[in-house]
Amino acid sequence: MNIEQARFNMIEQQIRPWNVLDQDVLDLLHVVKREQFVPAAYQNLAFADVEIPLPGGDAMLAPKFEARILQETGVKKHETVLEIGTGSGYMAALLAHRAAKVTTVEINPETAELAKKNLANAGVHNVTVEVGNGAQGWEKGAPYDVIVISGALEVLPEAILKQVKVGGRIAAIVGQAPVMEAAIITRTGDNAYSTVKVFETNVRYLTGAPVPSHFQF
Repeated sequence: MNIEQARFNMIEQQIRPWNVLDQDVLDLLHVVKREQFVPAAYQNLAFADVEIPLPGGDAMLAPKFEARILQETGVKKHETVLEIGTGSGYMAALLAHRAAKVTTVEINPETAELAKKNLANAGVHNVTVEVGNGAQGWEKGAPYDVIVISGALEVLPEAILKQVKVGGRIAAIVGQAPVMEAAIITRTGDNAYSTVKVFETNVRYLTGAPVPSHFQF
């Protein structure tokens, strides 16, 4: 496989048509080598428009989702970012290139170790990988400028809303299969938030996420 041709095709055929037009984001996809974050068994799928399985039942999101979230959050060089659900570390690496500092929380210790190794091999040094359940956010380091949740939630917990600064953004995929909404929630005041829906999707739930009761009287 010609890796650079495959990367170019991914960007031009999957990502750009998905309204990812920010040239800085497109350029970054050449800089952060996705194949370095894909398990060896799935290298042939590194640039495919699919979720890629990870140890512990997690998965890497399809490339177009990652790129679109990166574009819509608009992370700036002075900002701090919290990512919930580290996976292979690829999204954390993308965010790290745009942010001052990234804290990423992974519930599965084996996956967290994999991410640390991948990030070190890629020369990314402004990411801290924490092991724990980030489904209610991560108080240590809060408030953050940007929070990215790399997995679906049935509902967005109040605790996460409180951990973003005024003017900050949360990227979340919320709802029930088969139709979930990816949205950017901006905190506009102490108790005020505005939501922009970005796309519909159906992805795996965040491991450890709270599941609301559906019991009906």
